Formats: sequence, C-alpha cells, structure tokens
Amino acid sequence: MRTVSSLRASSPALILLVDDNRDGVMARRSVLEELGYRVVTAGCGSDALRSVEESSFDLVITDYRMSPIDGLELIAKLRKKDFRNPIILLSGFAESLGLRPENTGADVVIMKSANEVSNLVRHTKRLLNPKKPPGMHSDRKATNRATKRA
Repeated sequence: MRTVSSLRASSPALILLVDDNRDGVMARRSVLEELGYRVVTAGCGSDALRSVEESSFDLVITDYRMSPIDGLELIAKLRKKDFRNPIILLSGFAESLGLRPENTGADVVIMKSANEVSNLVRHTKRLLNPKKPPGMHSDRKATNRATKRA
C-alpha cells in the first residue's frame, strides 16, 4: 500500500476528485474540504490526467464509471506515468464486478452505499496520515531513561 505524509497545518493535502456526476463531486468535495483538505475536481479521466501533469496530488479519488476514460483506465494510466501516491476507486458496482485493490491498481475500493462517506473519510485519513512505526511516538521516556543511565 502506498502512503504519503501530509496534513501539515501550513500545507494541507491536495486531493484530485474525479467524477462525471456533479452532485457526487459537490457532496464529496464539501466533506473533504470540511476536513481541511484542498480539493481539485475533474469531470472525466482525460481532465484528470491533464491535472496530474499540472499539479502534485497527494491522493486521487476517482469514480469507476465515466466516459471516455473510466476509473480503471485512469488508474492504469496514472500508474504507468509512475504516479505513486494513493488512489481510491469509488463504484456502485464494486462487489458485482469484483473490483478490489489487487485487480484495479487502486489502494482502496469503496462501494457507493449509505456508508460511502464514512468509508471515504476513514480511508482518506488513513492514506494521508500513515501511522508512525512502533516506538516513534513516545521516545521521550526512552531518552529520559538513557539520560539517567549516563
């Protein structure tokens, strides 16, 4: 799984949100911006590819069903262009089509459903704020012990 460090107070993560459904884009954008992320939108895969060439995105969130380039083709083209940051694929057909990270190139596949927003928020936070390795969060105690021994 790919991760990036982000969400610094002075520089929140930049997310590319790709969907041809304007209502879906507005709703997801609103939620992501409320969480403090900067969001750029694209109405199709072709526009998304141009946007990726112009800006450095920390995360791409794309719908599956779009034209002329669908979400799977967009992901394949991004990965071919060596885009290494996380990608979330959204689809109302994820289960019936068997869409999974292993066969899509996405880091996460989210089924459009009543739980979509909470899943999107949870996975976005996880992908943009990777946990620190064990022992990294409380080194003050280890430093105090080492100082006392010396």
